[in-house]
Amino acid sequence: MNFRAIPFILACALCLLESSAPIAAQAAPASSIPSAALISPAVLASRLRSAAASKPLILQVGFRVLFDEAHIPGAEFAGPTSKDSGLALLRERVAQLPLATPIVIYCGCCPWSHCPNIAAAFQALQALGFTHVQVLHIRDNFGANWVQAGFPVTKTAAATSSHGS
Repeated sequence: MNFRAIPFILACALCLLESSAPIAAQAAPASSIPSAALISPAVLASRLRSAAASKPLILQVGFRVLFDEAHIPGAEFAGPTSKDSGLALLRERVAQLPLATPIVIYCGCCPWSHCPNIAAAFQALQALGFTHVQVLHIRDNFGANWVQAGFPVTKTAAATSSHGS
């Protein structure tokens, strides 16, 4: 058994439970996000590698276990936005930012069509007046569409030490 996959499997199970339970935020599907707001993993990774490109604020709006296991370098945990506490954390993080701040949000907990977090985060940022919000389009999950694609990741120290053997 691939023990490294366990956190992703657990997160997918959480995602499915979250999507079937009543949630605090308006339960809009990820498909409600306009295609013009989407950014592909390859394009974001290229932008992050480019010395000339400005770097957006990257916020992971999913489950903590996924963030701890692996996240985009420089990303900050700000979720899960399917819960009031996650939305409050997101709002708190962006409260002092100019509304034109470039922001990229992502979740990656599960297939795009089942994600309980991404649309809620996008809607919250739009409602706050942010004008440069992009959503990382993760079709299957963060492991498959970012990590296994070879894009850069960082792990939280607690997650790194728990996989020592």
